[in-house]
Amino acid sequence: MGETMKAIVKNRPEKGAELQEVPIPEIGDRDVLIEVKAASICGTDVHIYEWDQWSANRVKPPYVFGHEFAGVVVAKGRFVERVEVGDHVSAETHLVCGYCPQCLNGQAHICANTEIIGVDRDGSFAEYVALRADNVWKNDPALPFSEASIQEPFGNAVHTVLSKDVAGKSVAVIGCGPIGLMAVGIAKASGASQVLAFDVNEYRLDLAEQMGATRTVDSLREDPVQAAKALTSGNGMNVVCEMSGSPQAIDQAFKMVTNGGHMAILSLPVKPVTLDITNDIVFKGITVKGISGRKMYETWQQTAGLLQSGQVNVKPLITHHFPLEDFHKGFELMLEGNCGKVVLYP
Repeated sequence: MGETMKAIVKNRPEKGAELQEVPIPEIGDRDVLIEVKAASICGTDVHIYEWDQWSANRVKPPYVFGHEFAGVVVAKGRFVERVEVGDHVSAETHLVCGYCPQCLNGQAHICANTEIIGVDRDGSFAEYVALRADNVWKNDPALPFSEASIQEPFGNAVHTVLSKDVAGKSVAVIGCGPIGLMAVGIAKASGASQVLAFDVNEYRLDLAEQMGATRTVDSLREDPVQAAKALTSGNGMNVVCEMSGSPQAIDQAFKMVTNGGHMAILSLPVKPVTLDITNDIVFKGITVKGISGRKMYETWQQTAGLLQSGQVNVKPLITHHFPLEDFHKGFELMLEGNCGKVVLYP
């Protein structure tokens, strides 16, 4: 192993990134060094690449970004016992403190002191990544690296959909980006009676059908609320998963959920959203659940089970593969929306 490695570096506070040679990260006594075999591009990575207002307020270039990956452990610290060299692994990317009230009461996924790999510290768009051993998730060696690399966002979708029992219920997924597409497959595999997928991108609506949507709606051509109510005899959807972040779509989501229904919100609107709280939340008696990350580690167990069993087939949504050197092509596809999941290979 040499002393340097290839990595995608967010080098300046502006749009873009560069492929550079950087030092291979050192590990501490409780860390592991992982050779990255596959790394997928997340919407968060696109925000960082584009350098929007959120990125400007959060990240501090220069550093290596990226956080969704799969690889093989090549070295470990002297106090690491649970993980061995040669293990196939991915990562829970939220580094939590372990002592705040949330960590102590079993809600570590909303730790008040969370740091995120590839956002607050060097990440996985590289040949190697260092990681605290406690955050390692061991993979079945039979699971392809490309599929293993998307478990982190898949876990977000699992957490969102399964925040409510969806068996026998109507489920709407608003926004068919990669995590929304995963949510479609998870809802279908979990016994939803109907899975209605909304987007304005025909390419992604086609992918939603492949992932198991029973009905797709182009929100530019059809009224989403009317479509949802027509599918449910005028009652509205039992469960709505908001993945788009669009203020208009969020308003429509609250209007299409049935009285006493459940709204799970994973999306991150870039500005405040106006809601009719009186009519769309209070009088309807709905439950609104904000989704942050994955439950540590219940969600990972559910994720591994759904993938290893084949109940959710993620192959249709992994649409593009590039060597690390061609990362610009992957980011441009993500910006255009003409892709599902894009995977990079160091």
